[in-house]
Amino acid sequence: MDRNPSPPLRSRDEEEEEEAAVGDCIGSTVYSKHWLIGVLTGLMQIVSPENSKSSSDHEEQQMELDEEMENEICRVWDMSMDEDVALFLHEFNVPDIFMGILAKSKCPRLREICVGILGNMACFQEICVSISSEKNLGQVLLYCLCDSDPPTLLETSRLLLTCLSQTEVAVVWVERIREHPAIYDSICFIMSSSTNVDLLVKVGEVVDKLFDLDEKLMLEWIRNGAVQPLDQPQEDSEQQPVFRIVPCVLEAAKQVRSENPEGLDVYMHILQLLTTVDDGIQAIVDLPLIDSLIRVLQNMKHCQKKPENSAESNTEETKKSDLTQDDFHLKILKDISCEFLSNIFQVLTKETVAQGLKEGQLSKQKCSCAFENLLPLYNPVVEDFLKILREVDKTLAGNLEESFPSLKVQT
Repeated sequence: MDRNPSPPLRSRDEEEEEEAAVGDCIGSTVYSKHWLIGVLTGLMQIVSPENSKSSSDHEEQQMELDEEMENEICRVWDMSMDEDVALFLHEFNVPDIFMGILAKSKCPRLREICVGILGNMACFQEICVSISSEKNLGQVLLYCLCDSDPPTLLETSRLLLTCLSQTEVAVVWVERIREHPAIYDSICFIMSSSTNVDLLVKVGEVVDKLFDLDEKLMLEWIRNGAVQPLDQPQEDSEQQPVFRIVPCVLEAAKQVRSENPEGLDVYMHILQLLTTVDDGIQAIVDLPLIDSLIRVLQNMKHCQKKPENSAESNTEETKKSDLTQDDFHLKILKDISCEFLSNIFQVLTKETVAQGLKEGQLSKQKCSCAFENLLPLYNPVVEDFLKILREVDKTLAGNLEESFPSLKVQT
């Protein structure tokens, strides 16, 4: 019977080479242990070069990453999504190695990649528990949340969210964050000033998770900065701006809304969580918040008109679909803003209203905008506010009554 010829016999050297190749593989993968150890060794030499190099050369070198080395470390970043590779990196003590790199390196790209690799490794429970138990590493990672490099901030936020999502270690991270007031300032600064939507969404997810896990922390953050500014000298307040969490959340929500309507949901959930505590509204009432909420409502019509004027819609069906989706998210934003504004109006005092009129947060234009959006659903709230306003500025109250006849009938 005809058959295929038998394969040639392998030499002993070939068999030994094959066995060596199999022994070099990481777990069940085809990745090479030898290659990976070589990359990590080269990485450590970059951060801690030979003594012969001058400190100025070393510092300049640390600011940039060699293209070949960057490509190799990025390969490690991709590989670290595999559990066998992640476990091998952990056994090789990579978290400690990266802790040293993060503490010493001035290269933003290198810091981003190292945090990104740790973020991938933390996706596996055993490694996440181990990383979280290292207090010094935890401190270094939290300091990365105060970094000025957006990609590093994004990867740090992703890592923190991964750890906060693990029930075994979530409490550890909540306590660490509570012990570092700088984290609050950093998160508020990002939400109030960043235009990087991916970063804003990820930071929002971290805040949302923190508030969901720990009501006490949420209350601390709500109150943080609410009672400071007046006694503080002007020069100090310029050096250390006082952040308030709710206006920062609203500012981030507006930025996210303009580019990523789906990402708005996380900020809406943060606002919803804030309304679940009895003294939450009381703690966050301030005039800048009123101003922020009214500005959101003032921009609502502009946001609704923007898609209609776009010349980039391909078909009528696509245009209608986009409008429907945008209108849905706009309605969420409007409903939340109106609910907050109505709650704030209920606790405003005569003194606060007078201050708001003086500083411009409660001008005729802004009051009119608020009334347009609050009526008729929050009619009793508006009526009560109008009674206080009448005591402070009878002329303005009368003008608003003329603009909104339904209120005049009730008085």
